[in-house]
Amino acid sequence: MRNLFIALLVQIAAIAVAGTSFAQEAMTLDQQVNQAFAAATGPFVSFIFAPIPGTSFPWIVMWLVIAASIFTLYFGFVQFRFFGHAISLVKGDYSDPEDAGEVSHFQALATALSGTVGLGNIAGVAVAVGIGGPGATFWMILAGLLGMASKFTECTLGVKFRNEYDDGTVSGGPMYYISKGFKQLGIPGGKPLAILFSIFCIFGALGGGNMFQANQAHAQIAGIVGDYPGWITGIAFSVIVFAVIIGGMKSIARVTEKVVPFMGILYVAAAIIILLVNYDKIGWAFGQIFEGAFTGLGVAGGLVGALIQGFKRAAFSNEAGVGSAAIAHSAVRTKEPITEGVVSLLEPFIDTVVICTMTALVIIITGQLIVDPATGKYVLDGSMIATVGGTSGVALTSAAFGSAISWFPYVLAIAVVLFAFSTMISWSYYGLKAWTYLFGEGKTTELIFKLIFCVFVIIGAAASLGPVIDFSDAAIFAMAVVNIFALYFLMRLVKQEFHSYRERLASGEIKKFKG
Repeated sequence: MRNLFIALLVQIAAIAVAGTSFAQEAMTLDQQVNQAFAAATGPFVSFIFAPIPGTSFPWIVMWLVIAASIFTLYFGFVQFRFFGHAISLVKGDYSDPEDAGEVSHFQALATALSGTVGLGNIAGVAVAVGIGGPGATFWMILAGLLGMASKFTECTLGVKFRNEYDDGTVSGGPMYYISKGFKQLGIPGGKPLAILFSIFCIFGALGGGNMFQANQAHAQIAGIVGDYPGWITGIAFSVIVFAVIIGGMKSIARVTEKVVPFMGILYVAAAIIILLVNYDKIGWAFGQIFEGAFTGLGVAGGLVGALIQGFKRAAFSNEAGVGSAAIAHSAVRTKEPITEGVVSLLEPFIDTVVICTMTALVIIITGQLIVDPATGKYVLDGSMIATVGGTSGVALTSAAFGSAISWFPYVLAIAVVLFAFSTMISWSYYGLKAWTYLFGEGKTTELIFKLIFCVFVIIGAAASLGPVIDFSDAAIFAMAVVNIFALYFLMRLVKQEFHSYRERLASGEIKKFKG
């Protein structure tokens, strides 16, 4: 199985590199990869993103939302009751530098956020609002709030069952808590599930967390400086990415703790400026969001269409339940697994409730969606809402910001590149930990994966790999199928940890650390 898996990766890289080198040949890179992947992976991709019979609602989104709702109820709305404590933990109030682990609570949160905050917040929200109308924002916020409980569950388990090594490094994530947790509970099948999760994680890291990001970053750069070969961008990115990831989790954390706050503050600040300038429209915009959530305001599909788009965007944006963030949070310095579970619940809040909502508000308030003045409903162009200039996706977001801040589209292009870069380095760590789980720990094993990852950066920037990206996206959400299935069995262990921590915190046994 391992030799076959490595051979498949090598074949993908060989085909892609060969196609890039001989672009003038009759069969292009795209055609080669399309032929190699489309037939083999098409059924899998179709299954993962298939709608629930009789609806247009993807079953994988419902799988994530139902799990988030169950965890919210099971843990007594922990995301609201412990929100303040999460802030204290991120500030370092309870951090002991002598605890096992590699990074601080803030660094772990920044690394996990860098893997989720990105194009989904910029382009994805625009797509959701463009199809589902302002009402999609309401359901997006609701799904984000529920997803906080999923992150709490998986990240607590990530720390609880992580491996700690003599050199101070750690390895954790769903593959470890599935295999160890099932064994502790006497449930068979933990190891095969962990292996399956790891395989999906590697493919997701190389595709959606790597090639897609490099491809979109090149498109943004080329849009500013003019068209040029993608492999140039790929090589530049691969060198920078390699320089960061060769240093391991501590190096990645040092970069993300600077890049993520910078990106987030820049983006949110611009949104706040636009909202302040148009403060008289904020009430109207929220009215559109609430009314649209339950009536649709004339969008295709009405209420159901708004709900589907909102839930879909939240699920695809914050990845709550996918299990990826648990890998990053497992590296935190702490002896209390619950503390990182509490910290992690901030992630969907920042990603979806704050940043995604800001994007939606700017699009609505700047009047990018065309409204029929006679009916007060949105004008449709097919299944989409008609927009000023006919824009959609990242172009719609850019137009919205640009209508208020003329130079912001250039800043947005830089932000997209930084988002892509931070996502790549975070997903390199996720893929690495899945790789070492399958093939063993060691410097050589790690170096092999890091080199493979950087080769795929070049491939992603150099070509449009439709079927590969589709398969990789499907692999990321296939991780959620395995992860959430396991969480249902393991959440009782989280509850035990939670009760113990809550009682000791209330009694004063757990005190703020005085460094």
